[in-house]
Amino acid sequence: MKKEKFVVINCIRELIVNIDKYLVNFPKRDIEIKQQISTISKEMLLLAYEANASENKEKRKDIQEKVISRLKYLDFLINLCYDKQIINGKRYLKFGESIDYILKYANGWRKSTI
Repeated sequence: MKKEKFVVINCIRELIVNIDKYLVNFPKRDIEIKQQISTISKEMLLLAYEANASENKEKRKDIQEKVISRLKYLDFLINLCYDKQIINGKRYLKFGESIDYILKYANGWRKSTI
């Protein structure tokens, strides 16, 4: 996988790869959660690219806030998977660490835009 210069985008890309890799055996009754996790993570990547390319600071700030809100929603969905015992504790911690890492960089990115 080609590396980007931008840390947030790299982290989101790695998260998407891990989601695709580790959420393969999802129960059919909870497949909607898996689809939302996949959709939200890919949406975050698209928004990060869009914010990075935006020249307008207000628009960039709004898009960055959308990335952060989707990260928090993704964190909720991963937590829900753990509560329903769809993923084990090890994977839950791995996803949680990735989300926290992205959130830290996304918040710093947003603060540098203001």
